[in-house]
Amino acid sequence: MKKRALFVDRDGTILVEPPEDYQVDSLEKLEFVAGAISGMKSIAELDYELVMASNQDGLGTEAFPEETFWPAHIKMLRTLAGEGVFFDDQLIDPTFPQENAPTRKPGTGMFGKYLSGEYDLASSYVIGDRATDVELAYNLGAKAILLQPKEVGEKMLDGKAFASACVLITPVWAKVAEFLRQTDRKAEIVRKTSETDIRIELDLDGGGESKVDTGLKFFDHMLNQIVHHSGMSLVALCKGDLEVDEHHTVEDVAIALGEAIYQALGSKRGIDRYGFVLPMDECRAMVLIDFGGRADFVWDVPFTRERVGDVPTEMFKHFFKSLCVAMRCNLHIEAKGENNHHLIEGVFKAFARALKMAIRRDVFKYDLPSSKGVL
Repeated sequence: MKKRALFVDRDGTILVEPPEDYQVDSLEKLEFVAGAISGMKSIAELDYELVMASNQDGLGTEAFPEETFWPAHIKMLRTLAGEGVFFDDQLIDPTFPQENAPTRKPGTGMFGKYLSGEYDLASSYVIGDRATDVELAYNLGAKAILLQPKEVGEKMLDGKAFASACVLITPVWAKVAEFLRQTDRKAEIVRKTSETDIRIELDLDGGGESKVDTGLKFFDHMLNQIVHHSGMSLVALCKGDLEVDEHHTVEDVAIALGEAIYQALGSKRGIDRYGFVLPMDECRAMVLIDFGGRADFVWDVPFTRERVGDVPTEMFKHFFKSLCVAMRCNLHIEAKGENNHHLIEGVFKAFARALKMAIRRDVFKYDLPSSKGVL
C-alpha cells in the first residue's frame, strides 16, 4: 500500500505570520495560530507522513539571516514535539518570489521524493492559508485544505483553475482534524492469476452502492447483501475459470475483498473493533468478528443441500475462511435453520451487520481499541 502525506505550511498555518515583515525572525515573534498545536497533535496520529513545506523568502541573505530564523523554528519544533508531533520531513525554500525558482511553492521542485510513485498523492493533502497552497496541491495531484474563513477562502480561489483541488475551507484547526479523521477509507485491489482476473474497489463509508459481477448469480446476490447491510460501496468484478468449477472464483474474490477491507481500515484507530446475531425467517445466524490482527476461523453452519443457486454450499465456508485470513481478523460464524437459502443469506446479512458494527469509527475518539496499544 502506498504511503500518504500531509504537506503543512508553516507561517500563517502553524505560526502567526507577522504582518510587518512576514518573517518569524525572533523568539518574540513566535506565536502559534489558535488551535494549531492541538490540531497538529490530532492529525499526527493519522496514517500520513507529516511534512512541513514552507517558503522563507530570502532565508540566508542579509534580509533574513539564518541565525535569526533557526531559534524560533527550533522552539516551534520542540513545542510540537512536546505534544507528540514530529515532522517526517521539512521542505524549506529560501528563494525570493521574483526568482521564480522551481523549488518555490506552488512549484514542485522540492517534492521530488513524493513524486517518485511511492506516495498516494491523490489521497494526500496540502494544508495552508494561501491560494498558492491550493495551487501546490493541484500541481501535486493532491487535495487542499485552506485555513481561512469560508468567505475569504472562496474569494481567494474565485476563478482560479486550481480551485477544484480544495476540499475544505475553514479557519478552525479542530475542523481540519475532524475532516481528516473522517476521510477516505478506500482500497482498490487488482488480482490476476492463471485462474481469475479480479478487480475490487471498496469504500467502507460509501453508502451502499455496488457493481458486482462474478459470473455466479447467487454469489453476486450474497455479495450485494454485504454491501446493503454494511453500508459500504463495492465494485467486485471477476472473470474466472467457471468452466472448471466455482472454487477459484469464490476463493479469489474472498482473498481480494478481505485484502481490500484490511487496507481500507488502515491503522484501525477509532473503530469499535467487535461486532451480531440476526434472525431470518426460521433461521438464526450469529457472526462474531474481532479486528484484533489475528486470524482465527470457526464455522458451524450445517447444510442439507449440495448447492444453493449456482454455488456449491461447501464453497461458503471456504469463502469466509479465505476472507477471514485476508482481513487478519477473528471470525466465528454459526447458523441454524431449515431452508438452506435462508441459512446462507442470514449468514451473509449477519456478517455485513457485524462488519458495519466493527468498522464504525468515532472521529472524536481516535484511540486504538486495544489495551496493548497495538493491533
